[in-house]
Amino acid sequence: MANISASMVKELRERTGLGMMECKKALVEAEGDIEKAIDDLRKASGLKAAKKASRTAADGVVRVKVADDNSYAVVVEVNSETDFVARDDNFLGFVDTVLAKAFADKQADVAALMAGDLESAREALVQKIGENISVRRVVVVEGANVDAYVHSNNRIATLVSLTGGEAELARDVAMHVTAQNPRVCKPEDMPQDELDREKEIIMAQPDMEGKPQEIKEKMAVGRVKKFLAENSLVEQAFVKNPELTVGKLIKEAGADINGFTRLEVGEGIEVEVKDFAQEVAEQLNG
Repeated sequence: MANISASMVKELRERTGLGMMECKKALVEAEGDIEKAIDDLRKASGLKAAKKASRTAADGVVRVKVADDNSYAVVVEVNSETDFVARDDNFLGFVDTVLAKAFADKQADVAALMAGDLESAREALVQKIGENISVRRVVVVEGANVDAYVHSNNRIATLVSLTGGEAELARDVAMHVTAQNPRVCKPEDMPQDELDREKEIIMAQPDMEGKPQEIKEKMAVGRVKKFLAENSLVEQAFVKNPELTVGKLIKEAGADINGFTRLEVGEGIEVEVKDFAQEVAEQLNG
């Protein structure tokens, strides 16, 4: 019997997109011959899902579940290739299954969460629907007062953790974060490299040209302060009452913000854009 190494399994997984156990079994049966294993998998039609795996899954939905006592909440992002599939009952049922498992286990590691039955269910769904399906992100947030808000399109969701206050307050703050998308909770949370980059941009703006260095520095300080106010949650005007900042709203309730997590479907995924003629040609040649 051939010695099947982890690197061989990894290579076959990368070339086929199939699950670890399926790839290992195919390699054992092919006595370690990767090319034969691929041929055998193709004959068994197991590569239908793998062919789809090269396509970008940048659509989909986010789902959240909050504990009854508001001590923790979970948000998952599951991607599909099209918004049509993102509305499919089979797809949404799979998302709910993933969410329930993540919530029950408080599991934020996607690989650990998907190991076993969930990965098999995903592969079966790919075969049935004919699109690549990907569980992209799972986040677990814990705290004294945790709640969530999901936008009506099911594409943006936010979890907020507060110390003190009521669940309704946490939900309102989550709604604000969903709408306004602040970068950080508080000004002091902004990474120094972002501040340095912002200052560099400000100093290079046309109206700075020809001014003495001390004047430019003073102007830059004011603009960086404005940048921080616009991008820090507690400094922003609350969407439901612009007369209040979010920070003041939280403080008046005797609470403090621990943090927030905002997920938007497909953010950060580069989608390859092809013209129609190219897409048709590839399908004909495939």
